[in-house]
Parts: sequence; structure tokens; C-alpha cells
Amino acid sequence: MHGKSLSQVRQAPDSIESQDARPDSAAPRPDQVRFVLVEPSHCGNIGAAARAIRTMAFSNLSVVDARDPDYRIAGEAVALAANAVAVLQDSRSHPTLIEALDGVTLAFAMTGYAREFGPPHRLLREAALQARHWLEQGRGPVAFVFGTERTGLTNRDVLRCHYSCAIPADAQLGSLNLAQAVQVTAYEMRCALGALPPARAPAPHGGAPVEMIERLFESLEGALTAIGFHDPQVPKHSMARLRSLLARAGLSVSEVELLMGICAAIVEPKRLRAGRRRNPPLSHPSGSSGTGVPLRPSGSGGQAGGEGDR
Repeated sequence: MHGKSLSQVRQAPDSIESQDARPDSAAPRPDQVRFVLVEPSHCGNIGAAARAIRTMAFSNLSVVDARDPDYRIAGEAVALAANAVAVLQDSRSHPTLIEALDGVTLAFAMTGYAREFGPPHRLLREAALQARHWLEQGRGPVAFVFGTERTGLTNRDVLRCHYSCAIPADAQLGSLNLAQAVQVTAYEMRCALGALPPARAPAPHGGAPVEMIERLFESLEGALTAIGFHDPQVPKHSMARLRSLLARAGLSVSEVELLMGICAAIVEPKRLRAGRRRNPPLSHPSGSSGTGVPLRPSGSGGQAGGEGDR
């Protein structure tokens, strides 16, 4: 006992000592890799996931709409986190996946199969190498997104990611426990960070953040509804097909801004917006609107174009 460190004393009985606990200083920073759990129902899985990523030198854990909002202090979660309690307690909690992916520029939806209208599909090892290449270029954080224990990710959440990603497993019995899937993914990502660069890196997407892509699709839906192409009451598969098409295109920030500007012009042509700016409403003689609320001076505030309002 006297020859062991405090961390060794607290090690859980089923632990296997790691022979390489030091991250490679030349590799991209592990804190740029985010692990996102969507609607986990068991606190123990959150704690086990925290332990899984910490053993691979990662610590960035986000949880979306957990069934138990007090999962950080739940007994089962703390017990299964073992020496990674700090990762569990430092995890970020979010009400939606979009908020959990804030700032992420490359997101992989962990799912066992490619969805019909989903984003491009990768096997995990290929995705990990792509993520390493992305980080080496300094193009922003990456994320691996995991669904709920029983049903996995919804199609809607898969479509919010740039790629879908699968862990190769037996075709007849390929379902993994949530914490197991996180462990395998963290392992592959750690191997990728320490591996030689791939001879030919996968074609990268343009780097537009997830939340920006989501605003674009909201703008596209509004524009296509305005011209009569899309009916929100009878959506069919048009928007899903469009998501898949643009996911393959790999849009940059400037390209997303361009498309959002086009959508704004479709909904309200520029000449109408310009006419409204040239002909502001007449002010009330008393300088107010007649309701006791002062009118804002012409030309101040606001933003034409629509992008900033979406």
C-alpha cells in the first residue's frame, strides 16, 4: 500500500492499468475532441462514458437532455466513473443537440448504418483519421455524437451532423452498450492522434459550423415554401434529400452565407426591402407612434437581408 500512488489506491477492482498515460505532445489537443451523449436514460452509462474517454486522455463530455438532470451526483454515475469523476462533474449539460454542438466544425453521428437520406457515411477508423487531419489543419473542434441506449439517434439528429459513422461489428448482433461504443470510439480517436498521417486524407467538408447549417436549412425551408415548392403540411422527403445533397457538398461559411442571402431574396426581393428603407413610415407629430412608444429614428438599428434575423 505504501508504494502505491493515491490514484492506484482508488482504482476500481476491474481496472486494467494503462501503459501509456501521457498524451503525445505533438498531436492535436485532446480537448478539441468532444463526446456528446443524446438523451441518455441511465446515469451509470454517463459515468462509464466519462471513465471511457478519460482513459484515452480525453475529457470533453457533453450531455443532451439527460433523463436525470442530477446525473453528475447520482450514485451509480459516480461509482462507474471511478477515477474520472472530474470528467463527469465537469461535463456540460444542454437542452438540445444544436447547443451541444456549438462551435463544432466536424461532427460524426454514431449509428450502425447509413441512413437513406442521411449524410455521407464513414467507418469509425476512417472517421478518426479524418478528424485527426481536420485538427492538424486547425479547422476547429470535432465531435462524436451518440444516441439514447434503446433507439440510438433519430434521423433528425443524424442529419444535423456532417457524417454518419459506424463501428464495424457482427451483422447479426452488432449492438453495443452506450459506454462500450464511447470506449471504442475514444480508443480509435486516440490511435488516430498517435498514428502517421493517412497517405490520402478524405476530402474535407467546407467547415461551416453545425448551428449555421441548421439556420441555412430553416432559411431554405422558408424560401421553398414561399415559392410553392415545399409544403410543410405534406413534407414528403424533399428537405431530407436537400440535406443529404448539401452534406455531400461540404459547405464553407461564406457559401452558407451566400445561400442564406439567396433565401432572404426569395422570401422578400431586394427591391421591396430597398423601397421600405427609402420610404420609412411617417412619424407622429409628437415624435411617438401614438401609443406612447417613441419611434426609432430612420436608418438606425436593424439589419436588412434577413440572415441576421434567422
